Amino acid sequence: MKASELRSKSAADLNKELGELQKAQFSLRMQLATQQLSNNSQIKKTRRDIARVKTVLREKARKA
Repeated sequence: MKASELRSKSAADLNKELGELQKAQFSLRMQLATQQLSNNSQIKKTRRDIARVKTVLREKARKA
């Protein structure tokens, strides 16, 4: 997911995306704890996607 893609979305869509990413992150952490996660890099990617969404939301809030 790229920041340029996120900037074209509305704030409501970004908040929805943020909720989905946070649920995915929780699921990945549970899989890691139970040793069911085979690809540990997914956690890092999800965390960075959350940061991107939060950054774009903050940019939109400051603009308004």
